[in-house]
Amino acid sequence: MSRVSRRQLLRGGVSVLAATALTAHNASAAVGPERGPEVPNGPAGPERDRSRARLPLVINVADVGAVGDGRTDDSSAFEIAYSLAASRVSRGVGRTVIEIPAGEFLITRPNALLNGVAPLRAANGLRICGAGKRMTTLVFRPARGPGSYLCRNEDIWSNLSFERMQFRSATPGASFFSSYSTGQAQDYRFSECEWMGEWEYGLALDGDDTNSEMRWEACRVGGSYRRAFLYSGLSRRQADPNDQDQFLNYWFTDMKVEYEWGNFLEFPYGGSITCRGGSYIITGTRPGSTAEYGTSSTFFRFPVPQHHDSVQRFHAEDIRFEIRNPQVRIIDCAWKSGTVHFSDCDDTGIAFKDFSTDVLAHRYAVGPRGPLVRYDSCQLVGRHAYRTESPPDALPPTVARYDMCLLRSRRASEFVVAEGAERPDFVSFVDCLDGPGRDEALVPAPPGTPQSSTSPAPLASAPPPAADPVAPVPGRAR
Repeated sequence: MSRVSRRQLLRGGVSVLAATALTAHNASAAVGPERGPEVPNGPAGPERDRSRARLPLVINVADVGAVGDGRTDDSSAFEIAYSLAASRVSRGVGRTVIEIPAGEFLITRPNALLNGVAPLRAANGLRICGAGKRMTTLVFRPARGPGSYLCRNEDIWSNLSFERMQFRSATPGASFFSSYSTGQAQDYRFSECEWMGEWEYGLALDGDDTNSEMRWEACRVGGSYRRAFLYSGLSRRQADPNDQDQFLNYWFTDMKVEYEWGNFLEFPYGGSITCRGGSYIITGTRPGSTAEYGTSSTFFRFPVPQHHDSVQRFHAEDIRFEIRNPQVRIIDCAWKSGTVHFSDCDDTGIAFKDFSTDVLAHRYAVGPRGPLVRYDSCQLVGRHAYRTESPPDALPPTVARYDMCLLRSRRASEFVVAEGAERPDFVSFVDCLDGPGRDEALVPAPPGTPQSSTSPAPLASAPPPAADPVAPVPGRAR
């Protein structure tokens, strides 16, 4: 008698269950986003529940055929594992964990990891776990990059969790996750995950409701992005893209955001974003200029002025930024209302670079309703740019305020670059320590030298850099 391993026996049993689950799944009908699956009356209902109970609570992809050697195409194993998990949804609640052991798993077919489409009914709860960041690697290599996603959720799943694994694009321009929502897709959590390779989108959010409540914890964002790691406002299926302002509440905690080029967060619509802790670095430059982005790469890009209430809120706290080249922007915000707040952040790590004195890594458009911009206890390099199309008397007394900040490269009078206003009286500095003037050497002051005043110095007469043809003007000190 041949020797058969326990894993082979389990694999065979799970495969039979997978075939049964797939058949039952394909025969089912959608019942709409508001209702869960109904158990029919009579013997069919209890029998179906017993069949569902025989399925394992944890499905290891190795038990359904995944090899994990980086060469074998494991697409089928992941599709079976997902179909098994989808078949165990009971009364709208998922009952299965998909487990991925250590290894490098090649996936060539789009949507193999997650394929939330009808006729599957609305479901709450699916957890996909690896053995550890970089211990478990999913290599996505579709035949074509743009338009191919490793995961898609078409308004089916909420409460999704991805843990302890790396995702790598091996086809330039592929994307990680497409999420379309009209009310169901929401509540995603990513913990100790990493993204590498060249992507078009990390997560692309589409639809007209929810796609909200998403959290990233202790993750690393590497690679590069033709558009953005998180893009809210794809708006391919609705007449009014402003409907996507229903997308809100995104949290990033203790992140290592260190990628080559592209945008980290881009929100044409939606918002209410919080980033706390971590290191944010863009290491390179875009390989070529584009009509939309030029050669710039931006951590936080909010390009659309008009929004519904409650989404124009951005908060960054305890983050260390590095500005490694003049094409890097920390924030580029066109909002006409809302709030932007940086607290205890530092972008002076490489302030010794030749371009650092004149870099414009923080850029805002402001109007009568703001946005209200505030920096508390931050260390800031270069200058900040503000543009406005409103007459001076239409602006509030203070739109932007710098409180107990260290201006590393410039005096307060030279720190703000204004476009559309002769003097940005709407910017104030409170108890700030400013840097040397434009023509002064940046050298340590002798012991006992008093700190510079926070009052604005006279208007600098030196011309601005050619790349930013706007004049430096003094802010309003309090």
